[in-house]
Amino acid sequence: MILVDTHVVVWLAFDQKQLSKNARAAIDDARRNGDGLAISDITLLELATLASTGRIRLNISLESFLREIEMRFTILPITGRACVRALGLPVYRKDPADRIMAGTALVEGLSLLTADRAIRRSRALRTFGKKRNGGLDDACRTPCL
Repeated sequence: MILVDTHVVVWLAFDQKQLSKNARAAIDDARRNGDGLAISDITLLELATLASTGRIRLNISLESFLREIEMRFTILPITGRACVRALGLPVYRKDPADRIMAGTALVEGLSLLTADRAIRRSRALRTFGKKRNGGLDDACRTPCL
């Protein structure tokens, strides 16, 4: 199972060209041979916020969209253990959602698929991200939303 960041969910839903070939292969493999893809439940709030502020446009109701997301991803709850781990992480742009996702990945023993450079640079957890040599990235081609 792979934990995916909110912007990856957006890209999967609206613009899959944003994903690198390696990220696409990892996603396909997780769906085919693994336990699939997971999101932190805080991702649902972030998606709702993106829709309510017009940063993503939906052709269906917000509730229907979120129900679709819930059907396609394993939803991992915010737990006390994840919160404790999140508090020990670097402050990612002072974004508590990023910290919760990272804490959840650590507690669950999952890699996080993210384009967020601050998370990847922290080396606090396993991520898919840009290679240090500046070559093609392992996860996403552009920065997160």
